[in-house]
Amino acid sequence: MTELSNLQFDAQHLWHPYSSVKNPPLLHEVISAEGVYLTLDDGRKIIDGMSSWWSAIHGYAHPRLNAAAKAQLDQMSHVMFGGLTHDPAVSLARRLIAMTDASLQHVFLADSGSVSVEVAIKMAIQYWFAQGKTDKQQLLSLRGGYHGDTFGAMAVCDPVNGMHSHFAKVLPQHLFAPTPTCREDAHWQDSDIAAMRSLIEANHHQLAAVIVEPLVQGAGGMRFYCPQYLRELRSLCDQHNVLLIFDEIATGFGRTGHLFAYEAAGIVPDILCLGKALTGGYMTLAATLCQSKVAEGIAADGQGILMHGPTFMGNPLACRVACESIDILLESNWQQQVLSIEHQLNTELSDLSAHSLVKDVRVKGAIGVVELTISVEPFMAWLPAFIVEQGVWIRPFGALIYIMPPYIISTEQLSQLTMAIKAIVNKVSESVKS
Repeated sequence: MTELSNLQFDAQHLWHPYSSVKNPPLLHEVISAEGVYLTLDDGRKIIDGMSSWWSAIHGYAHPRLNAAAKAQLDQMSHVMFGGLTHDPAVSLARRLIAMTDASLQHVFLADSGSVSVEVAIKMAIQYWFAQGKTDKQQLLSLRGGYHGDTFGAMAVCDPVNGMHSHFAKVLPQHLFAPTPTCREDAHWQDSDIAAMRSLIEANHHQLAAVIVEPLVQGAGGMRFYCPQYLRELRSLCDQHNVLLIFDEIATGFGRTGHLFAYEAAGIVPDILCLGKALTGGYMTLAATLCQSKVAEGIAADGQGILMHGPTFMGNPLACRVACESIDILLESNWQQQVLSIEHQLNTELSDLSAHSLVKDVRVKGAIGVVELTISVEPFMAWLPAFIVEQGVWIRPFGALIYIMPPYIISTEQLSQLTMAIKAIVNKVSESVKS
């Protein structure tokens, strides 16, 4: 019997993200990765415009990250974090506390971004429970938001246009404010926060926290909004005794042009979720940071036990790589890299605004988004292969063609990505006309 190829076996047995086993997605087998390039099994090298879902900010096979992983493997790949500790976890916590606001003094090391959101929600609810305010168990979030695929995280994602409508009857019912629309502080109007204000004023007795993705709503629609919204939100939460959670899983570690998006607004959340780029894309790891008032408040009832404990919490291998990734970032000229990417994306994508199929072109930091007037989903049977033919890897979804490239990308490599975006728009346009 002839053995199935990897792609054949994959199509029959492996379940990929957001896919059906009846209609498996068209796949390409990656055999190696280095710098900004993915090498396919047929020998082609393609530029990764997605940073492996926004995480590989230093590119692939970085010699320092490789060395850190190898050295830690020889020492200890994993040990339980219950009742034990180790230098990689402590060193990572030192770095995270040093690079975030001074008020964020406590770190919970989680498995993934979704889990860090779960932990943040638990922190908020346990905080109020310990204060004797057991009615404060509801969350308030934004429409158009995405916070992960686990059940607590799904419950604060957009309930109508999100990806989790099948689970509506079993998810906790939370509150949602309209998606912010003001992109620049110069265009701020008080009406932008009015609905959020009304929801907080009417429901603060039952609200544990507001949770938002600051400045950039990621997988829920790649929308950008202005820092003033965050300032107003911080003020409202303070006025009405509601905790504020920022989900910076996508925006953290420089992606928006600030080390963390909250810095653009000059305010700090009570709880901060980090992930994705934390290890430079090497392995799964996330962190939930909180202010001392939250950590100490959870202990106010004399117990203070945060009810969460993943098996692989504080994994030494992941923590060591994360330490090295942070060091690489802070030692680099990442601000200029991100600024240069932003300038080039603005320059090279702006002419698409005049295209009949394009609804909007927007850029923030190292994020470039082209929103079409139609969804690309009807074209996904052939579009991935067409994208690879352009020598790049881009993964459109819905009406969005977007890139979040590694910070190390060169101007020539970035131009290849922007040219590919234009080719995708034109090809889709031709298909619509035909």
